[in-house]
Amino acid sequence: MNKLVFGNLIHRPIRSLLSLTAVAIEVVMILSVTAIMLGMLNDSKARTSGIGADLIVRPANTSFLVGVSGAPVSAKVANVLGRLPHVTVAAPVAVQFVTGKSLENIFGIDYESFNALKPFIFLAGTPFQRPYDVIVDDIFARTGKNTVGDQISIMNHQFRICGIVEHGKGGRKFIPLTTLDQLTGSPGNASLFYLKLDTPDNEALVEQEIKKTPGMEAYKVQTIQDIVSQMTPTRLPGLQPALDTVIGIALIIGFLVIFQSMYTAVIERTREIGILKALGASSGYIVAVILRETGMLAAGGILLGVGLSYAVREGVLAKFPTIAFAITPHWVILATVLSFISALIGSIYPAYKAARKDPIDALAYE
Repeated sequence: MNKLVFGNLIHRPIRSLLSLTAVAIEVVMILSVTAIMLGMLNDSKARTSGIGADLIVRPANTSFLVGVSGAPVSAKVANVLGRLPHVTVAAPVAVQFVTGKSLENIFGIDYESFNALKPFIFLAGTPFQRPYDVIVDDIFARTGKNTVGDQISIMNHQFRICGIVEHGKGGRKFIPLTTLDQLTGSPGNASLFYLKLDTPDNEALVEQEIKKTPGMEAYKVQTIQDIVSQMTPTRLPGLQPALDTVIGIALIIGFLVIFQSMYTAVIERTREIGILKALGASSGYIVAVILRETGMLAAGGILLGVGLSYAVREGVLAKFPTIAFAITPHWVILATVLSFISALIGSIYPAYKAARKDPIDALAYE
């Protein structure tokens, strides 16, 4: 049977190649989109964890999505928080979401307190020396081939790169808090406050102290672990539907191409099927031939698709190093299973049609 199936595929190389390519594209779509979306989400988790804080304190009615709420409260709240028992560092931070060549969060920081959470690791340069200085991480610097002293545009203003640090501490660009407040028209304000405690075991105790502080009863207090746990596709607006839509479209493409290919193959091989039946082949044998042929096409397409996905990843990372493109074994397996199932479903009706052919009518087919 394998020789028969392989011979059928070789006999029609163009159609076989197109079917195999369609399955490969299906796999590439699934792996590439999930790799970018979930990769960026996981990168955000890692950078949030890398800030070095134990608790995040935010004003009431603000989102856990950093950067979407502006700077609604006074940065002096950090002084109140810093005097609480078990709080060793209280760092006010303003985060501004900006659009341009890319979407990014600009961190406005009080350098001394933010650095005290977890010290920056400088690869070049120094902390802020001037109001319009910016500290960038090594990934951003490598992407733009920037060095210390270069000028970059942030929010339509020119900033001098004063330092380059290791990535993984919240944002990719850090400017003085007072400067960001000036640019956004909210002087002396902050978006949130990062707290470092003497020991993480006191998180619940510090939260109680914050709630007891006059004027801060409505503030939201969360651990970094809680914030990170909320960074999932289901919690981020539109992400899960976008993933489901792309995966659904990819599966439909695979289904339709395999269906068309196998249906056409059954029509073209009507006489062959008649001969097989005349020689005693059962309906089950005919179905097995069609399904096995589909399986070979799907397996080849999946292998090609996985290989192309890794090639796409290398190309994307070479061109855009700031994009997190994470192909995981979980999604490779899931893409393989989904693509294989969609291909088999696409071949069910053609296989059924082939099995139902009357041998006499099939032999008389022109």
